[in-house]
Amino acid sequence: MRASGWAGFRRGRGTTLAGQVFVVQLVALIVVIAVGSVLAVWEVRREQDDATRQRVLGIAVAIAQSPATVAAVRAPDPKRELQPVTERIRLRTGVDFIVVMAPDRTRYTHTNPALIGKPFSGNISRALDGETFTETYVGSLGPSIRSVTPVQDDGGHVVALVSAGVTRSRVVDQVIEQLPLILGAAAAGLLLAVLGALLLRRRLLRQTHGLGPGELRTLYEHHDAVLHSIHEGLVVFERDAEEATVVNDEARRLLELPAGPVRRADLPVSLQHLDPIVVRDEMHVTAERVLVVNQDLVTWSGRNLGTVLTIRDHTELRDIMGELDSARGLSAALRAQAHESANRLHAVITMVELGHFGEAVEFATAELQLSQALIDRLTEAVREPALAALLLGKVDQAIERGVELTVAQDTALDSTAPLSAHDMITLVGNLIDNAIDAVAEDADAWVEVTVRARDSELFVRVADSGPGMSQEAFARAVERGHSTKSDHHGLGLALVWRLVTRHGGVLHAERTPESAVVVRIPR
Repeated sequence: MRASGWAGFRRGRGTTLAGQVFVVQLVALIVVIAVGSVLAVWEVRREQDDATRQRVLGIAVAIAQSPATVAAVRAPDPKRELQPVTERIRLRTGVDFIVVMAPDRTRYTHTNPALIGKPFSGNISRALDGETFTETYVGSLGPSIRSVTPVQDDGGHVVALVSAGVTRSRVVDQVIEQLPLILGAAAAGLLLAVLGALLLRRRLLRQTHGLGPGELRTLYEHHDAVLHSIHEGLVVFERDAEEATVVNDEARRLLELPAGPVRRADLPVSLQHLDPIVVRDEMHVTAERVLVVNQDLVTWSGRNLGTVLTIRDHTELRDIMGELDSARGLSAALRAQAHESANRLHAVITMVELGHFGEAVEFATAELQLSQALIDRLTEAVREPALAALLLGKVDQAIERGVELTVAQDTALDSTAPLSAHDMITLVGNLIDNAIDAVAEDADAWVEVTVRARDSELFVRVADSGPGMSQEAFARAVERGHSTKSDHHGLGLALVWRLVTRHGGVLHAERTPESAVVVRIPR
């Protein structure tokens, strides 16, 4: 059974579920990576700002605390003393400006010599109070991160101020230098994300067979409606799974399964160990039903996905066929008896024609007495007329097949209870038929039937001259039916087992002192 036909189901091909998931996932990934990249740039800029603040602060403090700076400020021309020194430091440290100024803001040094002697633009009040601080301020070189610190003499008086700073443009340049690394990492992350999304899309395509959400919903609705409406039991197992993935209502009814998940152990014994092979119209018997079972393997693209088990109820049909078999057996017995009676009558007539009148009377009387004796014994011992008639018919049928069928002397049956007459005919008839079939080809074949009714139980024993069945073969026969004949379904023992189990009885086979099948049903 090949899991195909999806294309025929699809009406108006839309975007597949896998495609929609891929698009949503891709958009989400792009947004996440874009936001992550922006946050990464912001974090790099924040780190650069912090590093710049620490750097300009350290440079300003180092210059302010240098004794040479105090001496230069007190010199007659501080500009000439300080400008060369601060420029060398500026070039070595990579800052954009270092300004040494008087407390009144007059610049002693600057990157642009034209601004030397002009007032410093920025906040210095906190530095005049002896505090060192950093700020972002728009000065003569544009927006910059600057640090301002006081220059104090030995007495603790502020004799000058030092400011070092880096323009914002330089900080931005430093951030831009790291952008290729950030963007490269973002691109690599996006590439990996797209590859992962493509792999997920491929997996979803394989699992959903390229169907869209609407098609999957419709397929599920159709699937659910079909499972609840079909009149055959359906049980689906995935490969090597112990729990069924699909069990419809009819399967639960036929197999008497409980509500909820169904495991293999919940199935009838004969179905629990069914091999994963194709099965066609195989009979299985439960305590209540005769079932016809078919099994198919489900494959997709050469892979074995599991098994599909379909079950049909043939209980009523098998009961009718059993009654028909009984009627045919009785008819055959009557034909055999009529044929035998015709032979005897022919012999009597011939003896009369030959003038042997005494011998004719003696022959006819002996045959009549023998037949009547059997009839009288059975009708006296077996009070159920249908069963007595069955036994008489089976005697003649066995004779026709070369088997000696006898009814044991201790046979005694006042009532078939708890069985009905029909059930009793089914039970005894099937056991006798099985025994006759088993020994019909043997020399000196015989079958013996014992039927007794006691206060506590109904006892039936059918023995024969055959070798009997092993416990394994007998168990297989009562579970599924077993026969070596092509014209017989081998359900005799299975039907008897169903009947006996339904009435709480016991069915077992014996091989010593002779082959026999014994039934005990509590009354």
